[in-house]
Amino acid sequence: MNQPSLPDALHCPAELQEISRALSAEIRSEIQLQGAMSFARFMELSLYHPTMGYYQSETRKFGVEGDFITAPELSPLFSQCVANQLAQVLRGIPESSILELGAGSGVMAVDMLRHLQQLQSLPMHYYILELSAQLRSRQQERVAREIPWFFDRVTWLDSLEEFQLNGVVLANELLDAMPVQRFRKTDHSFVEICVKAEGENFVWSEKEAGADLLQAVQALEQRLGFNFPEDYNSEIHSLIAPWMRAIANVLQQGLLLLIDYGYPEQEYYLPERSMGTLMCHFRHRAHDNPLVLVGVQDITSYVNFSTVAQSAVESAFDLAGFTSQAHFLLACGIDRLMPDYANSKEYYESVRQLKLLTLPGEMGERFKVMALTKGIDEPLLGFSFADFSSRL
Repeated sequence: MNQPSLPDALHCPAELQEISRALSAEIRSEIQLQGAMSFARFMELSLYHPTMGYYQSETRKFGVEGDFITAPELSPLFSQCVANQLAQVLRGIPESSILELGAGSGVMAVDMLRHLQQLQSLPMHYYILELSAQLRSRQQERVAREIPWFFDRVTWLDSLEEFQLNGVVLANELLDAMPVQRFRKTDHSFVEICVKAEGENFVWSEKEAGADLLQAVQALEQRLGFNFPEDYNSEIHSLIAPWMRAIANVLQQGLLLLIDYGYPEQEYYLPERSMGTLMCHFRHRAHDNPLVLVGVQDITSYVNFSTVAQSAVESAFDLAGFTSQAHFLLACGIDRLMPDYANSKEYYESVRQLKLLTLPGEMGERFKVMALTKGIDEPLLGFSFADFSSRL
């Protein structure tokens, strides 16, 4: 396989190099003991190693000082629109609560709680599941600093075991960081793309696809209605189904709202997308080599929303809507949330933010919103402009 190279523009500070070297040494030790490592395992260790993984370390991830900017970091308009959708659901469910999965810097929780208070639709509790101790600390500091009167209403969870609620479960840019398996089509079958060590470096390697991966890819070809061409590379999202079952056990009645970048299956596996969708982010630069900067860069893959929908239905959810971020935000009234004072500095800044959130060339089309429900019959606000569920 061709080995992707690291762009020359990416410079890693010495303190981050030290973290990366330590985690790389641990990964190499596991490879030496067990042989070539599945990419899913490599991605898991790179992102979620208990002490040195990207999301566990104390480095900044979000915002100008981090590696990328999420929609909630970009503008409070985003969280206010999401709050408008959540308010519709919360009003219809007595004693309802919100659970946010992976709350980043905490800015979304703060902006939504402020807006829900204005809408007189505050939840009984706002729960956050955050596995990163560093991010949890940042979230707690932000809530205590910016909305101290709500602090007692916010609870941080260590796990979802035996936890249940009625209301809303929210996951913004969570699924794209879920470890994936990689595969390649050969002239006669499929191989799994793995990771091995050469000296102190990691390189791609291949091995015969195991029974589960082979079955998953062959079933994928059947659904798509065509066979992958030779040398086609991509990903399989094998962790989506068990994750969805776990969330189904948590949410008894209400809405699971997923916001992420991705495609329906027929678009995800287009012939021209023959190298898959893996992407890495470091210091606001994107590149396609996950085998470098181990533990100090973000690794993502686009979400296969058809797999998400199928797994949800199998877990007793109803598919209540699927649309682009632009259509969702417009349906939730982003234009009506703009400042009243036109021609002011604040107004023009809000216009800039709105464009970034909704234009096709920015986040508007790349990001999708999916609603999965239990026990809700009312049409959801965010999907009233356009619903592309039929594309799944």
